[in-house]
Amino acid sequence: MARMPKLVLQYVWRVWDAFTIYIPVLLMVLLALGTWWLTRHGPSTSTPDAPRVVRHTPDYFMTNFAVKNFDASGMLLSEISGAKGRHFEDSDVLEIDGARIRSVGKEGRVTLATANQAITNADGSEIQLIGNARVVREAGKDASGQLLVRMEFTGDFLHAFGNEEKLKSHKPVTITRGADVFSADSLAYDHIAQTADLQGRVRGVLAPRTQ
Repeated sequence: MARMPKLVLQYVWRVWDAFTIYIPVLLMVLLALGTWWLTRHGPSTSTPDAPRVVRHTPDYFMTNFAVKNFDASGMLLSEISGAKGRHFEDSDVLEIDGARIRSVGKEGRVTLATANQAITNADGSEIQLIGNARVVREAGKDASGQLLVRMEFTGDFLHAFGNEEKLKSHKPVTITRGADVFSADSLAYDHIAQTADLQGRVRGVLAPRTQ
């Protein structure tokens, strides 16, 4: 019976030796579990991607350029040209120095616009003419064949709306219609309705009609 404690002690040491072999493995498992738990339950340190800031700076330039627009049949609808052009990504507008815009209506009537500077939207349907602004609609005929006289608008600022065929200005303008000349402090012209709303100091010179 006296040998029993010694046998038990030897058995315990053998078990302990076997257990110590697996201690590094157990530690690695515990470390992995701890890392996983911290990742799942710890505070997030990642931040969402910051939104891309679009600044009002030109994203491309053009020099001595011309941009033409055609319809489905290949007929020229408009041509925009200038000495320099700057496109702004945030507003999708094109600023043109030494601007010249030529457009052709459904009846083939030509409209020409020039200015020191022009600001046009993406499709060219809205154009602001700044400095020595001039819009000329050449003589022609309407859909019914009626003669349309030449019209010219001049001023420091003209705002043209191509799709609506309207022309506006909050600054003084001069209108020449055939041989008649009008001037006013502001203008709202509607070609489709054939109306011109002149405001402020309005003056007009009507040429005598010849038989």
